[in-house]
Amino acid sequence: LDLSNCSLHSVPLGLAEATAAIVLDLTENPLTTVPDGSFLGFIHLQSLAVPLTLECPGGSDAWQDVTVDRSSRLCQGQRNPCNSSVELAWPCPENSVCVPDGPGLVQCLCDNPFHGYKCLREGTFPMLLFGGILGTATVSLSLLLWGTQRRKVKTP
Repeated sequence: LDLSNCSLHSVPLGLAEATAAIVLDLTENPLTTVPDGSFLGFIHLQSLAVPLTLECPGGSDAWQDVTVDRSSRLCQGQRNPCNSSVELAWPCPENSVCVPDGPGLVQCLCDNPFHGYKCLREGTFPMLLFGGILGTATVSLSLLLWGTQRRKVKTP
């Protein structure tokens, strides 16, 4: 994806839809900062060229090779932060697994059959029980209100 020399002052919002990009060029743009999370989901990105004023997203530890020339910085070979020997700042909770989510970004996905907050709940959501209780309460309340409010209806 070549976005070089496009007079970009900020990262375009539509860039979030290009998560399948393997090569991205943002050089020769007056970019001053790249917001955190701009490259969220860019797990296939292997080569990123940014203006010299910017650092590689995720820092130099998120890339195998960072090369600087006169006007740009080339970040190549995105590293998998889940496989690094350096301990993660936020380790994944029990019953979950770490997966990469972009340069220097990770997400924790619950192992099957766990779900919910910090992957602490096991099994599936009790849809039948929830639906039965909700349906019974709705019908009961409707009948109660219909019965009590029926006497206030005026007949012509």
